[in-house]
Amino acid sequence: MKAENSNPREAAALARVAEAAREVQAASVAIEAHFTAVGERQASALELARLTAAVQELEDARLALAVVIDDGNG
Repeated sequence: MKAENSNPREAAALARVAEAAREVQAASVAIEAHFTAVGERQASALELARLTAAVQELEDARLALAVVIDDGNG
């Protein structure tokens, strides 16, 4: 996509998806550390809540991007 043809709403929605995906990745890495540490096998409730919130934001962001794309195609 060329810059002069870009849709600012689409770009913002895509940036939201990318940021949400990064947060899911970071939360997953934090939880994964508990399963690789010797003698530690349980993530904290806060870390699990962070992952849950991040996954929900990713889903919301993906849906918002789909709406923006559909609006642009309609």
